[in-house]
Amino acid sequence: MTSFLDQKMKPAQFHKAVLTWYDQHGRKDLPWQKAITPYRVWVSEIMLQQTQVSTVIPYFERFMQRFPDVQTLAAAPSDDVLHLWTGLGYYARARNLHKAAQKVVAEYSGIFPLGPEALIDLPGIGRSTAGAISSISQDIRAPILDGNVKRVLSRFLAIDGWAGERAVAEKLWLAAETFTPKKRVRDYTQVMMDLGATLCTRSKPRCGECPINKHCLAYKTEEQSRYPGRKPKKATPVRQTWMLLLENNDGELLLEQRPPSGLWGGLWCPPEARDSDDIHNVLETIGLVGTQTQTLAPFRHTFSHFHLDITPIYIQVSPATASACAGQIAEQPSRRWVQHQKPGRLGLAAPVKKLLGQLQERLSTNLAIS
Repeated sequence: MTSFLDQKMKPAQFHKAVLTWYDQHGRKDLPWQKAITPYRVWVSEIMLQQTQVSTVIPYFERFMQRFPDVQTLAAAPSDDVLHLWTGLGYYARARNLHKAAQKVVAEYSGIFPLGPEALIDLPGIGRSTAGAISSISQDIRAPILDGNVKRVLSRFLAIDGWAGERAVAEKLWLAAETFTPKKRVRDYTQVMMDLGATLCTRSKPRCGECPINKHCLAYKTEEQSRYPGRKPKKATPVRQTWMLLLENNDGELLLEQRPPSGLWGGLWCPPEARDSDDIHNVLETIGLVGTQTQTLAPFRHTFSHFHLDITPIYIQVSPATASACAGQIAEQPSRRWVQHQKPGRLGLAAPVKKLLGQLQERLSTNLAIS
């Protein structure tokens, strides 16, 4: 064992302290903690990546109602999966979830493989998620290192640096491996996540209530804000797009399905233009002519690595051209006219859902767009 662990709280003492706290204060009534199966734990862990528990709960419950088992999920159309993910963000998670379900059914007869090494082979499952599934649902000793656990361990052991750096990550994984017990691994996994989510929070940690505060180096030196180290800051780039809200004479909007990978992969969005000068080219490519146009209020949608400034352009299209290209659009599965108030079971990017809601609100209050 390396020197940074030599003089700290012994693993057996650590286990006892955190598990005693868990028995008294830990979260035990979360939806995925009931009727535990590898499938339910897996779905919850994927949803919880970079997303708070309170946000995930209603999504998880709806997802389980629609897809109660891995076979149902594997057989579902991708649009159904993305539709239930709409608003949760990080849509690659949903695409990988669907692919992994199909792989479990095709290669493992619908039974999740045992152990983290086998689980990592499934799309979208990394080392920490594999450890969580293994320990919580399969009762296999496996360390985890999600954001909550990184924060607890980096403060407890005063591990400097950003966890994205290899040397820092190796120290944290060594600590996670060292402190993971052989018994009560399910409860231990849960309590480490609970401590980070409820006590050892990013700001204003409740250190006085922490069961391991007497041995926490960050608490002793009052340097909680120093750990974990932050990712080196870079200027966040800004991109721009013009979303074209093309409405035909029947009050339908044209949506296009984006390619399966990349930004909003597989989701349905209005056609986009690079800038205002490109709008005519987009309409010409589709075969439509606009009769009325209005620029709506622009807004910014922020991703983890860039800002996207969206300018919505409402365009009433010529009935003649809409009718002329109706057959062409109908033959293209990647384009569809939809009722903006009832777009159907389609996966929609969050800003698109927002735009459709705003458009419906304008129409319902009889504020004509002209």
